[in-house]
Amino acid sequence: MSSLTSNLAALITVVTMAIGVSTGAYAQAAPLSAQESDPKAMGWMQGFPPPPDKMITQPDSVYFSFPRLRWSVCHLREFLPTEEISRGLRAPVPLEYLPPAEFADMRQQIDAVTFTPQKSDEEMTWEESLYANYTDGMLILHKGKVVYERYFGCLEEDGKHAIMSMTKSFTGLLAEIMVVEGALDDTALVRNIIPEIGDSAFATATVRQVMDMTTGVKYSEDYSDPNADIWLYSRAASPLPKPADYDGPDGYWEYLQQVEPEGNHGDEFHYKTINSDMLGWIISRVTGKSVTELASERLWRQMGAEQDAYQTVDGKGVPFAGGGITAGLRDLGRLGMLMLNEGEINGERLFPAEVVEKIRAGGDRSKFGGGFPTFGQGSYTSQWWVFHNDHGAFAARGVHGQTIYVDPVAEMVLVRLASFPRAQNGFIDPTSLPAYQAVAEYLMTRD
Repeated sequence: MSSLTSNLAALITVVTMAIGVSTGAYAQAAPLSAQESDPKAMGWMQGFPPPPDKMITQPDSVYFSFPRLRWSVCHLREFLPTEEISRGLRAPVPLEYLPPAEFADMRQQIDAVTFTPQKSDEEMTWEESLYANYTDGMLILHKGKVVYERYFGCLEEDGKHAIMSMTKSFTGLLAEIMVVEGALDDTALVRNIIPEIGDSAFATATVRQVMDMTTGVKYSEDYSDPNADIWLYSRAASPLPKPADYDGPDGYWEYLQQVEPEGNHGDEFHYKTINSDMLGWIISRVTGKSVTELASERLWRQMGAEQDAYQTVDGKGVPFAGGGITAGLRDLGRLGMLMLNEGEINGERLFPAEVVEKIRAGGDRSKFGGGFPTFGQGSYTSQWWVFHNDHGAFAARGVHGQTIYVDPVAEMVLVRLASFPRAQNGFIDPTSLPAYQAVAEYLMTRD
């Protein structure tokens, strides 16, 4: 057995964790309920030292498979190297809450809100949906005030949680800010910004096509195929030392330089993580700063964040722009408020309103194809999902149940962090999306 083969399990674990796809993602859902799989109930990493059968360590080929992932999502930095997204030295700006008695009453009222899941005839309560979707943290802001906040599983109010592909929306937001401010030309070809991209399929794509994931690039994420592109990407991006006989690309950016074409740029939306890393390279080249520096400078330091965030990096220290951020629940709520208020927070404008206006308008819906069965006929632009529903909702989304859901009509921001057993949001949307709408409508009745 070659050293490459012997290390494959560890390599797969590292990158599938980073992009948010557990090794058992496409198996049948685990039988343990949210209560049964709670890390405290499972006894993970409890004791000094924990019992051997309760340890979760690196390298461990199952540390991000269910039910271990319910602990691991709050402990990324114990498994992977990261780079800080600093909140700086300013004091945090506290979020505004309802008065204690009103807050407690509101929680009871929201927990009792009922809705009917997609393709179901049976009603479910809001609280039941939290457990059904293995929620670790839930925050709801309405008209600028926190009206609901709960923590489960591994997450405490001072903890941090992996946000998976919501990271893409942070990368896209930074890019859109640059476009609106004139620092980045979204009609420019990638090769004119990154000459090193060479003959890669990305070379002839425009920045906008990368931002909206309408590039014609070959990249398979078929996890059942050991020869799929995802595994080549995994080996390239792994921060673990490369085996002596490894001769493939080293790091995210070297991988992007050898991507082959498939289809035509601009024809259709295809959700492919490599677009986000290409975008991260573009904005870093234009600004001379890493995506972590930019997120700190333009967002975390200015929005009154109360915790630093962190972003995983490859073996060369390049931050994973497609899925590597770990952050606190309340700070994600602050980011949601920035989007709801079109670039303003705490009485300060952090970026032009046009940035959010462009994102809310959505992408070309004809390029979204037939949509997704649970999502509907929405669109995707600047790495944000746009629902095109009656409330004009849009969202950052990540596998295993991560979301920042912004409802402009209801003036609501909802943040959920979760550790759902399977890595496809299609299993969660049938309960989550109707639940979000029901809570939004309930809050509107109280206006």
